[in-house]
Amino acid sequence: MIELPNPTSPLKIGTRGSKLALAQAHEARARLMAAHDLPVDAFEIVVIRTTGDRVTDRPLKEIGGKGLFTKEIEDALADGGIDIAVHSMKDMPTVQPEGMIIDCLLPREDARDAFVSPHVSSISELPEGAVVGSSSLRRRAQLAHRRPDLRLVEFRGNVQTRLKKLEDGVAMASFLAMAGLHRLDMVHVARGPIDPAEMLPAVAQGAIGIERRLDDENVAAMLRPINDVETGQRVAAERAFLARLDGSCQTPIAGYAELQDARLFLRGEILRPDGSIALSGSREGEIADGPAMGKDLAEELLTDAGQGFFDHLP
Repeated sequence: MIELPNPTSPLKIGTRGSKLALAQAHEARARLMAAHDLPVDAFEIVVIRTTGDRVTDRPLKEIGGKGLFTKEIEDALADGGIDIAVHSMKDMPTVQPEGMIIDCLLPREDARDAFVSPHVSSISELPEGAVVGSSSLRRRAQLAHRRPDLRLVEFRGNVQTRLKKLEDGVAMASFLAMAGLHRLDMVHVARGPIDPAEMLPAVAQGAIGIERRLDDENVAAMLRPINDVETGQRVAAERAFLARLDGSCQTPIAGYAELQDARLFLRGEILRPDGSIALSGSREGEIADGPAMGKDLAEELLTDAGQGFFDHLP
């Protein structure tokens, strides 16, 4: 029988405080409750405010790279203030701090981007010169590459904040993740998902990872039954691609892996931040070779890109 780390107190689950982050933490808790037949009061959700949550008046690229939404949570994990941390894997650096590991991923939700607009139904319907808001450098670069006639503006905030900005006419359209809309039961706000052939998703988009202390074997045993192997295989290939590219919030990178008939199919894309050039490629192979495929695809795109590819800021 699995025991709680401290039988006299609940297992503490660290998370950001947005509605989406809380939904993800609640999903992790529900899966642990079901796997181990534990009551809800065996767990405590601990909300931790991160740098990315506190600083909302500046673009992400101005306040740092990946880790903006994770550092304070990982500090609490290291200090023992929480027992596990629930993260959106697309926000996670490719290397964890010393003594930390993510070896549990929940089943992946729809990884595609969602097109959101009160006015038009798709990117192609946007009129010339339309204002589109997004805080994602990847999405902005992809859109600038495909529709250089559009005007792109910074659009930070949680799902509710961005929807309010659209209502207020700050922009004609924006993008969200289908996964987040599913988890918030808000799929109705999207005009529809965007085909990855049109806009390749962010690496690990739609995947929830649970981080723990490397030496906490009891927590490792608790998490093992809720780990989704297929999600782990897909994300491993995508994050290997990202790791070789040294991706941060300042580098527009997209990657998406799918499993079909015991084979792994990986697509990757890198873009100049101003969208002037986009390079893409793909790999197919054995599932076990996913990380090697990701690294190899990244090497190919880096060779094609040449030195200074990411230096052309918008």
